[in-house]
Amino acid sequence: MSQTDSSQWIDALAADDLPTDDVMGLTVAGRELALYTVDGEVYATDNLCTHGNARLCDGFLDGHEIECPLHQGKFDVRDGRPACDPVTEALRTYPVRIEGTRVFVQV
Repeated sequence: MSQTDSSQWIDALAADDLPTDDVMGLTVAGRELALYTVDGEVYATDNLCTHGNARLCDGFLDGHEIECPLHQGKFDVRDGRPACDPVTEALRTYPVRIEGTRVFVQV
């Protein structure tokens, strides 16, 4: 069974609670996630930096890049890929959809 087959859509929060062009941390189905809004699009990644023990929701969002607050490494929130040193390992990303007034994350 593939990851997609075993995953499910979880109601994460109200769409009105999403930040505007910013990042927020939340727990969805026991996972610590970071949710980002960039130009009206919503993205989700793991909240923990792959380089150090830092929460990305405490970092700085600049366009589609989140900067880790600990070592200033950056990730692209659209696909989790590292954008600069010292990070080399990609973040896990999660599909997001909005239905009516609710935001769902596939975990």
